[in-house]
Amino acid sequence: MLRKRSTDEGDELLARLGSLTAQARERAELQRSQVELAIALQRGMLPRDLPAAPGLHIAVRYTPANLGLNVGGDWYDAFTLPDGRIGLAIGDVQGHNIEATAFMGQVRAGLRALATVTGDPGELLSRTNELLLSLGADLFATCTFMRLDPATGVLESARAGHIPFVWATADGKAGVADDEGGPPLGIDSRVAFPVSRHRLTAGGHFVLVTDGVVEGPSLDIDDGLDHVVNLAGIAAVAGLAAPALAAAVMKGAEGVGHDDDAAVLVVGLDGPDRHPAPGPVRTAGSR
Repeated sequence: MLRKRSTDEGDELLARLGSLTAQARERAELQRSQVELAIALQRGMLPRDLPAAPGLHIAVRYTPANLGLNVGGDWYDAFTLPDGRIGLAIGDVQGHNIEATAFMGQVRAGLRALATVTGDPGELLSRTNELLLSLGADLFATCTFMRLDPATGVLESARAGHIPFVWATADGKAGVADDEGGPPLGIDSRVAFPVSRHRLTAGGHFVLVTDGVVEGPSLDIDDGLDHVVNLAGIAAVAGLAAPALAAAVMKGAEGVGHDDDAAVLVVGLDGPDRHPAPGPVRTAGSR
């Protein structure tokens, strides 16, 4: 009798272990499916084609998170505005799940739609902010939007709680933009987003990143931005194209020790700047 009871208890234990194993596999499969869905949604919302102009080069890179369910809402965009200028955007949505990815799609779609009404970066961010607040979502997003005139290199920029962009010129100067920003989108109503003006000079670059590129457990954000500054300066002096710089910046993101997604957008201009456009505009190297 004792042997039979021991055998019965062993069989019951094995059955319970088998049931728990099956449940764990189902949960793992569900999580894997959710991650794959979020990544597919996110990639599907990113632009397939980038605008083109003589001498202008736009390069982008995006890498999804690769640990657990940490699929976030990083995104970038580049498109031609109704007046012929080029709109450039990069942003990051709060959270790391499918909801964040869906909210990212709303932000990007809202920006694109409202850009047909106004291309002014500050006004565009203000209108997008009001739109997101009207949707009643509990999430918020950071964003930088730029309006670039490819004929003159004049660029207007506004930030909503996002990381400042990095600039570099062909003579080796490089740094982090010191422009003033506003709060993230979707938090406060009737807020202003100051607009700063710059010029993309020939042989120079502007580099826009999300925090997954420059900040993590192994890297402070200031050190991360300094790394991007160094890469941009070297690329400008060496005459490297925008795609090469974007790849180098994304490669550096592997060392931040994070499990967040990451996005990079680089804008570069060919050739020596022999005939700069007139006007009271700061160059990319102005502080």
